[in-house]
Amino acid sequence: MRKIAKLYFSTPLVYRVVAAFLLGIAAGIGCRYAGPDVCDGTLAVLAPFGTVLIAMLKMVVIPIIFLSLVTGAASLPLRKFGRLGMWVVAWYFLTSLFAAVFGTGFALFMNPGMGDAGEHAAPLMGQVEQLRLGGGGGGTLLKLVNDLFMNPFQALAEGKFLSIIVFSILFGIAVRTVIEESGGGKVRMAAETLLDVFGAAMKACFRMIDWIMEYFPVGVFALTAVNFAAYGAELFGPYLRIAGCVITGVLIMIGVIYPLFVLVICRENPYRVLAAVREPVLTAFLTRSSAAALPVSLRVADEELHIRNELSGFALPLGATINMDGVCIHLPVFAILAANIFGIPLGMGQIFVLILSVVFASIGTGGIPGGSIFLLFMVLENMGLEAGRIAMIVALAIGINPLLDMFETACNVAGDNIGNYVIARRNGMIG
Repeated sequence: MRKIAKLYFSTPLVYRVVAAFLLGIAAGIGCRYAGPDVCDGTLAVLAPFGTVLIAMLKMVVIPIIFLSLVTGAASLPLRKFGRLGMWVVAWYFLTSLFAAVFGTGFALFMNPGMGDAGEHAAPLMGQVEQLRLGGGGGGTLLKLVNDLFMNPFQALAEGKFLSIIVFSILFGIAVRTVIEESGGGKVRMAAETLLDVFGAAMKACFRMIDWIMEYFPVGVFALTAVNFAAYGAELFGPYLRIAGCVITGVLIMIGVIYPLFVLVICRENPYRVLAAVREPVLTAFLTRSSAAALPVSLRVADEELHIRNELSGFALPLGATINMDGVCIHLPVFAILAANIFGIPLGMGQIFVLILSVVFASIGTGGIPGGSIFLLFMVLENMGLEAGRIAMIVALAIGINPLLDMFETACNVAGDNIGNYVIARRNGMIG
């Protein structure tokens, strides 16, 4: 038994998750065709294991967003970087906004849906309805504005994601302002201690995520088995359409849109720059972590692109935290999928709210593997989905997330490095 446990934990997590996904497919399809009595009994046993995974993800998503945004915003050295810092922040925000618009438009064009499999949604809905994630009811521009500013304690308690994000960013910037304006007195020491506490709390949350990720294969197996028991083999089509939509969008972003940015702004061969940053992009693809690729990005920026460290040392760590263009392409696909499944009308107001929600959500991923799963809760809640429907979409997303996460993280890191180079070229920071 000890040898089996040792082999299990020594196997890379992504392999365990893929194996759990494939075993879940086999178990779900087998259960579906074993007869209703066997299927109902099996689902009753398996469903709680998947429900526990979603509940654990929901448990940590709010602390992660709050702590990572406060520490990230407070890391901005306002006085030291001034105009250059504003260049970096503006670039990351605008490229995230562009990626969200592109991702939403591309998802609307590809129109991912369940097709004939959607007729079998009721059994799965019954399995996940027991999970209460906090009611929806959003989706309008007026509600979006109202949700931006509210009592932060109420927002934390009720899981109002947009309010938490706005307060976290403003609070982090306020702490940085206090540090820079208070000289070397007790106030500065207290503010710096507060940031240290927040940083330690964030590391503790990341450790909790490590523990949750060890449970991930179990939850993925259960959720996938429930999905395929409810939908049958018809689910392969939607999974392929979702994967194709996300991967195609990411490849267009990396291979076409980023090079266009370099060509238009820097007036040089963009694919030379893209080739220079291939190592951190590949590292991100394999590790599924922007943070893990950060040391490689810093080395490439210095040795290959010859960008001054005073820019790279600020722009790349910040980008690993808040610049998530791949997430901005990934999340709209599942949002449009949800709209198609549940018949949610998407007018211009709803699309605007979706884009803004995706941009704000992408800021809070923290550079961790699978971070987009945590943020899918927020995007779906802002669309006004009920708790059971949110759980259903998340359950679908979890099964295929390891594959999509590889591509979206590669896109994130490519965006960090391209942005670092463009800003350096425009501000004379190369050489």
